[in-house]
Amino acid sequence: MRLSLQRPRGRMTANQRRALERLSPLYVVDPQPREWADTFGRDAPLGLEIGFGMGQATLAWAADRPDMNIVGVEIYPPGIGALLAGIEREGLTNLRLLQGHAALLLEGKFAQASLAEVRIWFPDPWPKRRHYKRRLIQPAFAQSLASRLRPGGQLLLATDSADYAAWMQRVLGAVPSLQAIAPSAERPATNFAVKGQGGGRRIIDFAYRRRT
Repeated sequence: MRLSLQRPRGRMTANQRRALERLSPLYVVDPQPREWADTFGRDAPLGLEIGFGMGQATLAWAADRPDMNIVGVEIYPPGIGALLAGIEREGLTNLRLLQGHAALLLEGKFAQASLAEVRIWFPDPWPKRRHYKRRLIQPAFAQSLASRLRPGGQLLLATDSADYAAWMQRVLGAVPSLQAIAPSAERPATNFAVKGQGGGRRIIDFAYRRRT
């Protein structure tokens, strides 16, 4: 799959660009929904991180869980380049990437009941009311997320926006197949988490399990 190098969100560094050009044929993939075992060369529990930013949390997840196949989704090339460079630096073999819009990729690339875990850290809160329709967490997307989780699979989220937290809780709480559970005390550090804490904002975590 050839990556688009257009419209980076933020300036792309030379190292990120080199990583995109050299490593994307190895790690940026375009499988059909039931081809993930072939894509990774093994059958293992499948995890998905949506909107991984610069990839710090994704790298930590893949390193901590070598028993899982981890997929990261991002649309902006600088973050993809940064994560590709991290994969090579850390020597990880259990991480693959998709570039594009999360809602479309979730529908098109993952079979129902195929995901053991989904993580969404600090999605854009779109704080102005007229922009609420742009928020990632919407009723249709929540239903799609729930359907892609296998029974007992978990959905983990975090935000530093109190308004978006209330929105998430309302939207996800309306999905009958999702059960709210206590979030873990541990969450990998990200740039957004550091900025939020540095700005005095409270980080709010959510966790849900697909009912069996």
